[in-house]
Amino acid sequence: MRDKLKIGYFADGPWSHAAFELLINDSSIEICFIVPRVDSNDTVLKDYSVKYNIDYLKPVKINSQEFYDKAKNYECDLFVSMSFNQIFRSRIINLPRLKTINCHAGKLPFYRGRNILNWALINDEREFGITVHYIDEGIDTGDIILQRTFPITDEDDYGTLLQVSYQECALILYDGIKLIQKGGVKPIFQDSIHKIGSYFGQRKEGDEVIDWNSTSRELFNFLRAICKPGPMGHTTLNGELLKINRAQMIDGAPTYKSINGQILGKTDNGYLVKTGDSMLGISEIEFDGKLKVGDRLGT
Repeated sequence: MRDKLKIGYFADGPWSHAAFELLINDSSIEICFIVPRVDSNDTVLKDYSVKYNIDYLKPVKINSQEFYDKAKNYECDLFVSMSFNQIFRSRIINLPRLKTINCHAGKLPFYRGRNILNWALINDEREFGITVHYIDEGIDTGDIILQRTFPITDEDDYGTLLQVSYQECALILYDGIKLIQKGGVKPIFQDSIHKIGSYFGQRKEGDEVIDWNSTSRELFNFLRAICKPGPMGHTTLNGELLKINRAQMIDGAPTYKSINGQILGKTDNGYLVKTGDSMLGISEIEFDGKLKVGDRLGT
């Protein structure tokens, strides 16, 4: 038995920083190298590599023969992925004796894929999950090591879920690694939870455009799902771009048909806008022009 668990860390961004700090402060764990995303601008991980004298390998094609030969020399026990964006193939997955694991901010086998926090809000979920799982050659389909869930309320948005995720991903990843280190993993097969699960594609430019024919609840969820630090909701007024960062449900608003997207009135912090079924409050607006009652958004 080795004195230390030797880890190769494939990571990037804020998701990976708190986890790194937990790992580096554990005397029974050694981080042998850090592999960031090829296009990474993460100076924090780079600074960590200098501070702790850890090899920083960039750029890396993880499934290449060159990297396989280099990684083999480290004799790692475990590869760990946190917010990494390359697909691991079988040969590299199985190189460490304890295989390769990933931390995913989704309640597997549901919410596989990309931009999961945004999609959870858009789908009006009442909770979201974080899962540590073994990597296989599928997308987020490997056996579950640990999973925890966290509530979503109407006060939450993309920003608040991010802050929870940054901290909780680190904790559950660390706990999962310690479980592996102690030989205590009882893997859960994902198809024992659900045979199919669900998968979500990456959100791209254009997905932030508001459809005012949607219901008030759908629009509320949509706008809080892409608020800052996301792109915000985009609409137009007389051909000019208008961005919306916040929305508020209106208690007791009636259901009726009218002109969807029309500004119905002013509020203390914004405006009322007609939706597909009722009305919605909007606020924190970025627009170069002036808004007035009767204007039609989306035109």
